[in-house]
Amino acid sequence: MTDRGKIDRAFFAERIAPRLGAERGDVALGPTHGVDFGLLDLDGTGLAIATDPISVLPGLGFERAGRFALHVALSDVAVAGVAPTHLAVSFSLPESVTDEQFDALWTGIHEECRELGTSIVTGHTARYPGAELPWVGAATAMAVCDPETVVRPDGARPGDRLLVTRGPAVETAGLFASLYPEQLGERGLAPETVAEAAAGIDEARLVRDAVTAAEAGAVSAMHDATEGGLLGALCEMAGSAGVRFDVDVEGQRPSGSRASPDDADAVPMHAGVPQVCEALGVDPWTVTSSGTLVLAVPPADADAVRRAIEARETPVAEIGEVREGSGVRFRGEEWTEPPRDQSWDAYAAFEK
Repeated sequence: MTDRGKIDRAFFAERIAPRLGAERGDVALGPTHGVDFGLLDLDGTGLAIATDPISVLPGLGFERAGRFALHVALSDVAVAGVAPTHLAVSFSLPESVTDEQFDALWTGIHEECRELGTSIVTGHTARYPGAELPWVGAATAMAVCDPETVVRPDGARPGDRLLVTRGPAVETAGLFASLYPEQLGERGLAPETVAEAAAGIDEARLVRDAVTAAEAGAVSAMHDATEGGLLGALCEMAGSAGVRFDVDVEGQRPSGSRASPDDADAVPMHAGVPQVCEALGVDPWTVTSSGTLVLAVPPADADAVRRAIEARETPVAEIGEVREGSGVRFRGEEWTEPPRDQSWDAYAAFEK
């Protein structure tokens, strides 16, 4: 097990996969390393399920922090290509969180769920000695669906085109810019650059992008670029499907700009991300970027899916192809395992 962040494939295979409780016939997709959700088939009715920790960052403001935490939880079920229908939330709050702060946090979650059509069905809320921000609980997102039409996260097949939305490190740059603007200023970043990067937090969401993509055409697989960043997501997708990803990311374009014929396949890059990542000393492609969606799409449907995402004013680019083999070819190097997420070290350094 790594000292920080998610377990690796070997740890999962050795210590978790052999011990998954009772075997049941209604489990259509059980725990799999690098796969975002599980799936139940209940006599023809599907239920996609995903569980994530809740991280509440007071520096964002409690309402904004609630919206951000919610989307992290919902994203892992939305990549099934279905809208999250239900949510269960458990809060283990520190004693320092006031009633007013929790009210703001819950308002953000409630209002965002209402807009998405997601009903909160159960939960647990309490203050406990020893509990500490930001890790204050967990959420389980669910989606009632047709099990036959779910986009499986391990479904990438040779010949598929690889698409990516929003670009790398939007979440990491947005969080550091929101939480540590003074420290970034001390490292030479202009206030307007920090502000542009901070705005990315409010774009770190993919629920509607994922549902739109699945409705626009056949999608083989989708994945949220969380720990390990976009490179990590590519490794996990390729590994779970038993295929190879050949990735070309030489070009970049501002994420707020529409693709021209000359830069249509350039990778979106949110304003401020390169500068913040340089100040942190991290590679944008290896740090968490929740809200950035990776898609494997058959060639016949790639253009339609891409147009549908762009119609939502979400930047998207084609970055490569799925082939026979294994691993990920990225910047001339071969990768078989997700890289260690460098944002953990950067957080530790800033906290000190």
